[in-house]
Amino acid sequence: MPTPVKTSRLAQLLSGGDRRSIGGSDIAAEEILRSPSLARALLECLFHADSRVRMRAADALEKASAQNPELLRPFKPELLGLLVEERQKEVRWHLAQMVPRLQLTPAERRRAMSALRDYLQDSSSIVKTFAMQALTELAGERQ
Repeated sequence: MPTPVKTSRLAQLLSGGDRRSIGGSDIAAEEILRSPSLARALLECLFHADSRVRMRAADALEKASAQNPELLRPFKPELLGLLVEERQKEVRWHLAQMVPRLQLTPAERRRAMSALRDYLQDSSSIVKTFAMQALTELAGERQ
């Protein structure tokens, strides 16, 4: 379990500046790769009140998991819940990138694919693109 200090330090690293900036997300991703125990604190930043912190946390977690998909395994329930409920486009496109990296049961795969099909109606072309990619990846994994 992360301490509030770890979560607040990461949130501070990811906060501020312009929404078009990635802020400290590259630094956060590197820290998670060096110290995977910080991943829980980064995940908690996905629920932060500041939309810039949420989008940069999603970016950092996506970047780190691209190199080490196992980082996501303990957070499968939270990520699948966010996939369905999240409305912020910058978080949605990173979730669409991460979910295919999870080991999903057939029921979880159906739920994820349903959420991703809903993403195809998003106003963001980036969300739609990553949703199509994720759907393709998940469809290829069907047994």
